[in-house]
Amino acid sequence: MSLFFARLKAIALPPMVSALVAVFGLGVLAGGQSACTQSFGKSGSFYDVRAYGALPDGKTKSTAAIRKAIEAAVAGGGGTILFPAGQYLTGPIHMKSNVTLFIDAGAVVRFSTDFDDYLPMVSSHWEGTEVTNFSPLIYGDKLENIAIHGRGILDGQGQPWWDYFKALKADHAKTGVWKKDSKWQLEFAKLNQKIPLPDDTQRLDMGFLRPPFIQFIDSRNVSIRDVTIRNSPFWTINPVFCDDVTIAGVTIDNPDNAPNTDGIDPESCKNVHISDCHISVGDDCVCIKSGRDEPARRIGRPAENHTITNCTMLRGHGGVVIGSEMSGGAKNIAVSNCVFDGTDRGIRIKSTRGRGGTVENVRVSNIAMTHIREEAITLDLFYTNAPPEPVSPRTPHFREIHLSAISGDAEKAGVLFGLEESPLEGITLSDIALSTKKGLTIKNAKNVDLRGVRIDAETGPAISAERTENLQLSDVKTLAPRRGTPVILLSNVNRGYLRGSFAVAGTDVFLQVTGPGSTGIVVEDNQLLGASVPIMVAADTKEGAVLTAGSIRRPSRPGASTAELAQDGSTGSLSAP
Repeated sequence: MSLFFARLKAIALPPMVSALVAVFGLGVLAGGQSACTQSFGKSGSFYDVRAYGALPDGKTKSTAAIRKAIEAAVAGGGGTILFPAGQYLTGPIHMKSNVTLFIDAGAVVRFSTDFDDYLPMVSSHWEGTEVTNFSPLIYGDKLENIAIHGRGILDGQGQPWWDYFKALKADHAKTGVWKKDSKWQLEFAKLNQKIPLPDDTQRLDMGFLRPPFIQFIDSRNVSIRDVTIRNSPFWTINPVFCDDVTIAGVTIDNPDNAPNTDGIDPESCKNVHISDCHISVGDDCVCIKSGRDEPARRIGRPAENHTITNCTMLRGHGGVVIGSEMSGGAKNIAVSNCVFDGTDRGIRIKSTRGRGGTVENVRVSNIAMTHIREEAITLDLFYTNAPPEPVSPRTPHFREIHLSAISGDAEKAGVLFGLEESPLEGITLSDIALSTKKGLTIKNAKNVDLRGVRIDAETGPAISAERTENLQLSDVKTLAPRRGTPVILLSNVNRGYLRGSFAVAGTDVFLQVTGPGSTGIVVEDNQLLGASVPIMVAADTKEGAVLTAGSIRRPSRPGASTAELAQDGSTGSLSAP
């Protein structure tokens, strides 16, 4: 049979036929290691790890055998490292350019739980900071044309890592200081004496930083497809400074109590494509990042040109998240056609004072959410409650963020929180339908447009806005009005426009305006006959702050209910007094 395949390889066959012959030949020759090595040792060939000493018994470490297979592939100009069906145990795998790991169906590659296997420490990134740390489980630096493919399983066996971290954290909670007497922490301290530090060094001070599962740094043309990845010690897939990254058809499964086990975290990468993935993890499902604080601002590499589509997220702190390590900025991000079921939050963009960086030109569309435990939508520049500081490169900015076609149920519809010195800018929510316990809150924002937004909140206003400038509300409503609660509450809103909206029967107050900063509120072309009080203006609001359709009239006295401003249901055209 080996002679048959040798003769086939001698014939000039089309590329697709040659590939099929190679794969079929591997299956036939699986029992003969020397034949496998001889037949598939050239460029573009397959390198069966068993031919280099790997034993698929789940007990014998195959680290050296896998390294030899990769070296053989590199010597031949590149190729595919094949893991046929079986159980493999290994330490870290260090990739090389032009190499593919193929984890075949039925193959399970388990990574060692011996921390010493991840020494010597290597140049790495950890939560946005450059460090020398434990080797990631699969690692590469300055590579090109690398891939991890197949229908098999990669198992990080993260439990010992999680347990050690939790024990350190529990001890720190009792004593207020980190216990740092292990050889790994001492080694970390020795190797990281002069690294650029972020503002908050507490986690680095701990000195025991669990490695990410897959981390490629400063690499090009990265492909991860179809594999199942589970039990990561820390972040699962973490490309850093990479260009042209494709992650497709991947299943990631980490326990919900496994700390910081994010699913996919591209960091300061360009041209990233994430699609058709199924993610259930102990932290954020997909989280786009660009480094932390001054060191990342100095490097200045944003996350840019990312698409995330056709994914399902079943557990996690957030479905799709940007931040909070956003000091390099993020731009040109598109998220579409995803399902979030049981995540803490749905769409979450977060940063804080001190980070710096700008998040801009983000589009999110066609998202179905259910059982969201906190906010469905979060844009938050106040993530760590940091105290005010003057505007500087440390000041973060969010602008031109547009969300549409989002539906589902959540504890809270959302929060849009800017900073007084850096308000959210250019935010659009359209075609939104959410059933929640609490509504949408907007604070410190300008140029905000809500169109076709329906929020059925059990308590409080459906929509409330505070210290917001240029707010447009078109076709906004609730189907669950509450007695004693306005549908819309505007507090210190400068220039607002409400039109094309509808008050269902049983509405108490549709629009309530408060605060001396509220001015230039125009109400036009609405159908508010279902409201007992279409518009209510508080006593602390300046006279003339609200202008309605038809004859513009003022309340007879400050603070009075201004139902007389819209006895016709606020229909018709706006006219002067």
